[in-house]
Amino acid sequence: MGELKLKNFGSGRIEETKRIARILETVCLIASRPRYFRRSDLARRFEVSGRTIQKDLDIIRHALRLELRHSPQGYYFEKVPTLAVPKFTFGEALSLLLALQAARHQLGSEFGDLASALERLASLFPPELESLLQRQARLLPALSRKQHLQHLLLLFNQALLERRKVKMVYSTHSRGGAQSERVVHPYCLLPYARSWYLIAYCEQRQETLFFKLDRIKQALPLGESYLFPEDFDLAAYLGPTWGIMRGAAGEPVEVVLRFAPEAGRRVAEEDWHPSQQVEELGDGSVLFKLRVAVTPEFLSWLLYYGSQVEVLAPPELRGRLAEEHLKAAEVNGKKFSDNFSGENHRVPTNRL
Repeated sequence: MGELKLKNFGSGRIEETKRIARILETVCLIASRPRYFRRSDLARRFEVSGRTIQKDLDIIRHALRLELRHSPQGYYFEKVPTLAVPKFTFGEALSLLLALQAARHQLGSEFGDLASALERLASLFPPELESLLQRQARLLPALSRKQHLQHLLLLFNQALLERRKVKMVYSTHSRGGAQSERVVHPYCLLPYARSWYLIAYCEQRQETLFFKLDRIKQALPLGESYLFPEDFDLAAYLGPTWGIMRGAAGEPVEVVLRFAPEAGRRVAEEDWHPSQQVEELGDGSVLFKLRVAVTPEFLSWLLYYGSQVEVLAPPELRGRLAEEHLKAAEVNGKKFSDNFSGENHRVPTNRL
């Protein structure tokens, strides 16, 4: 009997500890995001019943004596409770500064919010970083240049957190900009090439797709929720392609490139693809090998290096690259000839 009581006591203590942790986290959630969490949201987040959440809220109001209020959008505190403030090590603070610096160059970042975040973090950073922090604050412009993109980032992040479906109007690039209405389940937001992409399940197409945020004309969160697939893995979804144009990629192939010395040194400095292998040859050129599903993005990357790169394999890729170079030479060569020929053409000269 004594052993049974001890077991019951231990089980009760565990449940009580879980409840205390849940209540503390609830206070932090409501304090950090007022008028955001409803009772159903909290029940879903903690995987308990709405009645259990109501008991937790009663404890927050009556036992902790916090001024908890409720609006149609969610709970909030009339007076925000004072919570423990974290401190950052030098390495952690420096990492945050580098992330903020990178965010300045990413379209869609709300610079006003970044400036506010820097101001709030100032007192938590080590004194050694004060000058760097002030410099970053001065570099931030007052307003974002892309308010619509910022709005979409906030909307889809919130939908992702709450697991809410979103109805949107999307302009498809491959169909000449034709617009269609879709209902999507957000899985991930991904920055790429100075823009943002949404990875989401599309109910219309019944598959997981990429959507460029710049092409989303309208978006509206729905009251319906969705189940996030436990087996979703971003790396597995992206696969062995180069870039994000998965639909335009074929099967992975072994690619062998030879870069001229100067271009090869620059290429060797970067991690371009998980499968890449780099070897410096005796003449200073660089052999670059990888297994990749070739996309238009990969071909554009090769075109960027012009005569500084030679495709050794596969022959199909070598032919495609040569064909693109010939087309570019034809177009630009004709324009060059037209602009710099004819009896009436005069080459401008500098006058003293």
